[in-house]
Amino acid sequence: MDGQAGRIRKVVIAGGGTAGWVAACALTHQFRDLLEVTLVESEQIGTVGVGESTIPTIRTFHQLLQIDEREFMSSVAASFKLSISFEDWLRPGQRYFHPFGLTGLGTWACEFHHFWLESRRRGIRSELGDFCLETVASRVDRFVLAGQGRGDGQWSTRWDPPATTPARPEVNYAYHFDAGLYAAYMRERAERQGLVRIEGKIQQVRQHPGSGHVEALVLDNGTVVDGDLFIDCTGGRAVLSEQALGTGYEDWNHWLPSNRAVALQTEADGPAVPYTRAIAHAAGWHWKIALQHRIGCGIVFSDAHMSDDEATARLLSANPAKPLRDPWIIPFRTGRRRKAWHKNVIALGLASGFIEPLESTSIHLTLSGVARLLKLFPADGIDASLVQRYNDISRAEMEHVRDFIILHYHLNQRDEPMWQQVRHMRLPPDLAHRIEMFRDRAHALQGEDELFRLDSWTHCMLGQGVVPRAHHPLTRALSDADLARLFDGIRQPIDRAVAAMPTHQQFLDRYCKASPSAWEQMYERARAHARVTGRIAGTGGELQR
Repeated sequence: MDGQAGRIRKVVIAGGGTAGWVAACALTHQFRDLLEVTLVESEQIGTVGVGESTIPTIRTFHQLLQIDEREFMSSVAASFKLSISFEDWLRPGQRYFHPFGLTGLGTWACEFHHFWLESRRRGIRSELGDFCLETVASRVDRFVLAGQGRGDGQWSTRWDPPATTPARPEVNYAYHFDAGLYAAYMRERAERQGLVRIEGKIQQVRQHPGSGHVEALVLDNGTVVDGDLFIDCTGGRAVLSEQALGTGYEDWNHWLPSNRAVALQTEADGPAVPYTRAIAHAAGWHWKIALQHRIGCGIVFSDAHMSDDEATARLLSANPAKPLRDPWIIPFRTGRRRKAWHKNVIALGLASGFIEPLESTSIHLTLSGVARLLKLFPADGIDASLVQRYNDISRAEMEHVRDFIILHYHLNQRDEPMWQQVRHMRLPPDLAHRIEMFRDRAHALQGEDELFRLDSWTHCMLGQGVVPRAHHPLTRALSDADLARLFDGIRQPIDRAVAAMPTHQQFLDRYCKASPSAWEQMYERARAHARVTGRIAGTGGELQR
């Protein structure tokens, strides 16, 4: 391709894993015969593949690709996820949920948490989570999908709210799944849609002598794979984006000190729960995620405050169920590539950067990058304006997620050295302003294109111990009786609906049970495709390739 003038007809994806195969599946599905899509990967390079926890945006992405939910979940041994349970983050013994659903019922001028704060001022005792369907269901390990009516032997979330309360939305949820199986599932779809996979290690990245644009990948077996647009899914090595183009990396370790993880798989130790557990410890936090066929668990930690041996011993002690493989260490570097799109190369997954998996955003950021590329696809040539737009959105999205993760670390009352360090550090200005606004007047911000909604900021700041000094004055206009009617009109339908739900495990068994033979066959196909044996693991986000 000569500079920016060439038309895009051949897309080459460098690397597999979740990032590579999701990009391949999306491009082949959307562009079909308009593009030639090739994926290059080596069976000799394993995938880290520890992503098991997602956020609800993945469902929209799957709808775009016309993925059948039941078939997908049974193929990848998935479970449902309503929330994240944060345990010991404020201090040992304290717990709160960050739910995916809406909370309460607000007005155009005043969100529901202001009314809740007013009720607390008047001595009315309740938890904010009492007014969120997803939190209440998480507390008792229950789940159901709307539309699963009793007539077919399933269950229903339908109920009749009071006349003064509008009908609530459906349950908002995400998935827990096996990242190795997910990549294999996406690969099968992509290949059915015409994708060509080429086996081999990238030995050389051939560039245009004038523009520096990538022209071809030269593999170790001599194969030359030329293309017009290249997608870098080579993980932290960033073979195209960094090694060839020297894009540069912005390090965020001074805000997020955790830089290593030790991961483990164990046999299931009980019924699957519909939430991710994130449990703080002296030098980081511990994840635990229940799939249909096993548990994914691990410890994220700062190597300045805990050794690999200490982290491994802590992990094994906290998870006594039978291990399915030995624990393994995963180093990572929190930050972002300075340009997600540079010349004719777009970085996805770890190649574009990494934010630790606390809020399960890594797979989302990959899907978001793919969706952004589809919207801005440069069919008639790469324009600087499109590249800038892609990079501006990518940077803002990464910084928004980064700040939300920093909030959990910074707002703590723990005594250990790492926690004291993050409690007293200087914050990014926007995050500092958000916390100050909430502490002063209980106002939470939500930008138009931001991933985390106002409800998320509210639950997490309250859960992390921020006590607003005041709240909206409009709430004072309600009498105690009016406030009680408002609260009862929200809480009682939620309680009735949750009481009618089956357990999460019961619903999984009837809706999308993964038979051992099915997922074992998928494992075998995954191993045959990319030799991910021993690399199909679990964490609250994804560290791929």
